[in-house]
Amino acid sequence: MYKNFFKRLIDFTLSFLALAILWPILLLITVWLRFANKGAGAFFFQERPGKDGKIFKVIKFKTMTDERGADGILLPDADRLTKVGKFVRSTSIDELPQLINVLKGDMALIGPRPLLVQYLPLYNKEQARRHEVRPGITGWAQINGRNNISWAKKFELDVWYVDHCSLLIDIIIILKTIKKTLYREDINQVDGEWATRDPFSGNN
Repeated sequence: MYKNFFKRLIDFTLSFLALAILWPILLLITVWLRFANKGAGAFFFQERPGKDGKIFKVIKFKTMTDERGADGILLPDADRLTKVGKFVRSTSIDELPQLINVLKGDMALIGPRPLLVQYLPLYNKEQARRHEVRPGITGWAQINGRNNISWAKKFELDVWYVDHCSLLIDIIIILKTIKKTLYREDINQVDGEWATRDPFSGNN
């Protein structure tokens, strides 16, 4: 009952309340990023697979510029990440616009993180089960290693959540997410800068 009905009701209610309370802060961050990103905009939109693999556009704060090298290719993530972006990412503020995705029903507050569409054909049958529930802003894998665990372990944790989703588990995830966010735990750094993890290749 919780997984199929009450979870969605709670997600909608909490997301609506959070946006109603946080909108002044979100507006300030939006203006701040518009200037810091050197014309690249304040928001990042990207297609991601949701429940049952249905594609939707995830919304995040944009933490990097669109600067390119002399060859026209985007500079490495660590070079394009601004000081403002580093703060926004390390505090997980960049995830807050996804509350809009939760309101729309694309996502849940808690669930497996939505990954790239290009990864879909790379999952084995068990790993693909992570799409049996709505993806979340935070999840079981995020509080058990985040970017410091292998892809295989991450997917194992995602599927564990699918099989054990409950109100108690979600409360535990929320509390541990708050702790990890406050202490900025389990986020990889590259040359002293916050950066994204290695891409999934189907065998890592």
